[in-house]
Amino acid sequence: MKKIIIILFIIVVVLLSQVKTSNNVVIPKESIRYRIIANSNSTEDQNLKKQINEEIEPVINGVLTSSKSIEVTRQKIQKLIPTIEDKIKNYTSDYKINFGSNYFPEKVYYGVTYPAGNYESLVVTLGKGTGDNWWCVLFPPLCLLEAQEDKKDEVEYTFLVKKIIDKFY
Repeated sequence: MKKIIIILFIIVVVLLSQVKTSNNVVIPKESIRYRIIANSNSTEDQNLKKQINEEIEPVINGVLTSSKSIEVTRQKIQKLIPTIEDKIKNYTSDYKINFGSNYFPEKVYYGVTYPAGNYESLVVTLGKGTGDNWWCVLFPPLCLLEAQEDKKDEVEYTFLVKKIIDKFY
């Protein structure tokens, strides 16, 4: 009976220690961020933000994924702004684009807290810009990150007993 209790205790301890967070993604100090801010949080405005991002993202990714330095990336972004404006004009005339120092609120993403502050970035503001935003990092190209300001840390739970059972059965 003692052996069973000890084994169960060990299993519980192992199970509790199996909580792991997804890979930490660290944004380097020398980076260029990208942000699209919706006019509001209405369904219509959030959908517009997503549509515009779907139009802009391939253009940006097609040019910036091969950037090897921040200086080259800056030059490429400057050249892309007219193309980005043309894409946005297909959806709305009420927008602003700013490439330079822009404010970002504090973000917690995959367990890493990025402090609020001004960061070199390309920011597209739709209308009043009071809605949730979509953001990523253009340099280094980490645009696979997608975060909303209200998004919580994501945690992956591994159930060890299930893994053991699956392995043997």
